[in-house]
Amino acid sequence: MYQWRKFEFFEEKYGGKIPEDVTGEIQCCSSGRGKVVIGSSDGSVSFLDRGIKFDSGFQAHSSSVLFLQHLKQRNFLVTVGEDEQISSQQSGMCLKVFDLDKAQEESTSSSAPECIGILRIFTNQFPEAKITSFLVLEEVPPILLIAIGLDNGCVYCVKGDIARERITRFKLQVDGVSDKRQTPITGLGFRLDGLSLLLFAVTPDSVNSFAMQAQPPRLQTLDHIGSSVNTVTMSDRSELIVGRPEAVYFYEVDGRGPCWAFEGEKKFMGWFRGYLLCVIADPKTGTNVFNVYDLRNRLIAYSLVVDKISNMLCEWGNVILITADKSLLCVAEKDMESKLDMLFKKNLYTVAINLVQSQHADASATANVMRKYGDHLYGKQDYDEAMSQYINTIGYLEPSFVIQKFLDAQRIYNLTNYLEKLHEKGLASKDHTTLLLNCYTKLKDVEKLNTFIRKEDGIGELKFDVETAIRVCRAANYHEHAMYVAKKAGKHEWYLKILLEDLGNYDEALQYISSLEPSQAGVTIKEYGKILIEHKPKEAIDILMRLCTEQGTSNGVYLSMLPSPVDFINVFVQHPHSLMDFLERYAEIVKDSPAQAEINNTLLELYLSKDLNFPSISLSENGVDQNFTDQSVAAAMSKTGSGKKKIADSNDTIEKDCVERQQKGLELLKLGWPSDQEQPLYDVDLAIILCEMNSFKEGLLYLYEKMKLYKEVIACYMQNHDHEGLIACCKKLGDSGKGGDPSLWADLLKYFGEIGEDCTKEVKEVLTYIERDDILPPIIVLQTLAKNPCLTLSVVKDYIARKLEQESKIIEEDRRAVEKYQETTKNMRKEIEDLRTNARIFQLSKCTACTFTLDIPAVHFMCMHSFHQRCLGDNETECPECASEYRSVVEMKRSLEQNSKDQALFFQQVKSSKDGFSVIAEYFGKGIISKTSD
Repeated sequence: MYQWRKFEFFEEKYGGKIPEDVTGEIQCCSSGRGKVVIGSSDGSVSFLDRGIKFDSGFQAHSSSVLFLQHLKQRNFLVTVGEDEQISSQQSGMCLKVFDLDKAQEESTSSSAPECIGILRIFTNQFPEAKITSFLVLEEVPPILLIAIGLDNGCVYCVKGDIARERITRFKLQVDGVSDKRQTPITGLGFRLDGLSLLLFAVTPDSVNSFAMQAQPPRLQTLDHIGSSVNTVTMSDRSELIVGRPEAVYFYEVDGRGPCWAFEGEKKFMGWFRGYLLCVIADPKTGTNVFNVYDLRNRLIAYSLVVDKISNMLCEWGNVILITADKSLLCVAEKDMESKLDMLFKKNLYTVAINLVQSQHADASATANVMRKYGDHLYGKQDYDEAMSQYINTIGYLEPSFVIQKFLDAQRIYNLTNYLEKLHEKGLASKDHTTLLLNCYTKLKDVEKLNTFIRKEDGIGELKFDVETAIRVCRAANYHEHAMYVAKKAGKHEWYLKILLEDLGNYDEALQYISSLEPSQAGVTIKEYGKILIEHKPKEAIDILMRLCTEQGTSNGVYLSMLPSPVDFINVFVQHPHSLMDFLERYAEIVKDSPAQAEINNTLLELYLSKDLNFPSISLSENGVDQNFTDQSVAAAMSKTGSGKKKIADSNDTIEKDCVERQQKGLELLKLGWPSDQEQPLYDVDLAIILCEMNSFKEGLLYLYEKMKLYKEVIACYMQNHDHEGLIACCKKLGDSGKGGDPSLWADLLKYFGEIGEDCTKEVKEVLTYIERDDILPPIIVLQTLAKNPCLTLSVVKDYIARKLEQESKIIEEDRRAVEKYQETTKNMRKEIEDLRTNARIFQLSKCTACTFTLDIPAVHFMCMHSFHQRCLGDNETECPECASEYRSVVEMKRSLEQNSKDQALFFQQVKSSKDGFSVIAEYFGKGIISKTSD
């Protein structure tokens, strides 16, 4: 063991003489709760603070304090000492328990802690013997378990609440009673393991244990070698440590454990923060050496020559040594940084690593030590070992620090190893993935590349940046690897990108898309549909049909969940025929799509468009490269006679296709606007614009007619000078009996009046309908037709004659009506005058209401009706017989007066009437507007 390295991991903090306030010889010491407790031969107990200054003291026993222990859980002090004997037969050895939180007032100025329990150790059942060891175990408060070791091999145990004198006393025997040789108990130790409690008892010749949970406690001898006093201690893992001259032994529950051959007589032993403390007598020099052993790292952390030691204890994070001459020395452990600096200076990096790991330093500190070790090895050009250390720093050391070193040294194999470990721990960035894959490709190490990419085949997620790996493999022409990563990670866009752009494998791309979920397939089609439509239009359209109609029903809610064909229109750019095919197929299957209007709008644009880019498509189908421009193709074909023929055939084909598409467009316009719907299943304004842009007359006439824009309909015929169609259209749309607009005939007459050519036949036919429906006054007809110099009076001669005859009849009827109204007015004025000037004689003899003979009191009205007063209601002022007629006249008058104020109604009647002047005359005749008011 002398080959173990020695280090100065500890240092002397302070030392000196114990204060003079501590009287008598020091018999025992204890630590805990921030103070050092000293028991003296004069029975006093003294407390020292952190500065080794006297804090307080009191007289615990009258003679001597042999043992004491300061408890951890409660601020109790348990002492064993000699007091005055009560009798010669009874020993003065007592056990006392002091409550240090309670002070007992005495006659002196100082105060002593309250003694809460006194126990005589030796009784008739427990014979007196010399006490050699002492130990207290705190159980559940207020229970204490006290073990007292004697020189006769017995252990007296006291368990219970000493303050309340509720205790149990029992005796444990280590050696047999028949053994005449004295075997003192040199050391005690408790081991609490769950519910089981073990008491170790050491003698000079044996190591024993008592299972305290058994009744009585069961004895087990662990070893037949023992030790002397002060050479027994317990580790922080509750292992019993026994020091003998040849070695130090560790004991577990079932027997001896590891053994450390530290030669020399052990004077004192202890345990401190994982270190073994030993005061050993050096036989060569005859001095005592205080050694601190780091057993895990196999080194001596500190070594110091000391005087004769009387006590050793630990407090304040220090090891305290008390010598026989009442001197005290504090030894403290250095901080981790100081210890590591010491090791770094000696290049003892392995020891440094073991040290930080054994003392459970944080991971960053361990990584820092390994980094320094790696730097050291790198400086020695031991790159492999250096990299093994750098790998251990992953997660704490910036990877760029390591990568830069090995890029400079061109150590690509080591760099590859580091990057692999970086990916295994899931700490690699995109750049790290790029670098690793570049290393593989540079080394041409396909096997490692396969391992890196496929090592987790079917297990969890890939531990690298997927897109970066795909890019690198693709750039290095490792397409299979890139496709594998893309497929494994579900990067369908990348998988298809490689298939289509790099490999040109369109069939496999279509199969892959078909295998995807509908939502994923839709996304990929939007991304790469243009390429597929260009090279595999039929198959691509089949996939789109499955996406948009697969398992489709007429349920509108379900259809709304499927992709809409409108979403894929952009993939058909420069391929309108394929788009038309796709939309037609969809419309045949799905009749009530939520996007029906958008679909119809797109189809109308395709049907009605004249420049559908058809030539390039047709030529490509005949084997001509689409990349040629129309001009170059035409020039090439015009060099031969067959070329001219092909151009002519192509023009005929284009014309035929245009006509067919327009017929489809007209059919769509009609089917998309059923007669029972007010609005069509397409955008009417867009449809009109398309028809006008492409000069599609049939569609335009249909739309105008459906929208009841009759004037626009006849305007179309007028533009084409289609007189026959114009008159036929007016016959259809100008019949008011069928909801038509008769004013169309007036527009037609105006057209013929301004046309400037002979249209006698057409004018006569128009005048027939104008006369029939009395659309225009004759004067307007004459003024309109007079503008056409090509028309003669004979055109309107018969019409004027009939109208004059008709007007004459109307004038005669009006004259007779005027005479009748004048006669009626004359009679009314005469009657009014008579009522004003002459008396009225009432000759009725019967009541008009009850028809009984009229008697007094009676009431007579000017209308010549008479009533009994009793037949009339109270306050009746109107004739009951004539009241309703009178009220209707009054109401009519009020209504007329009210209408005179409603100008909008007046002008509306004038506008809607065939003869507006008659409406004005009627208003004057009824006296509505014949008078003015302020």
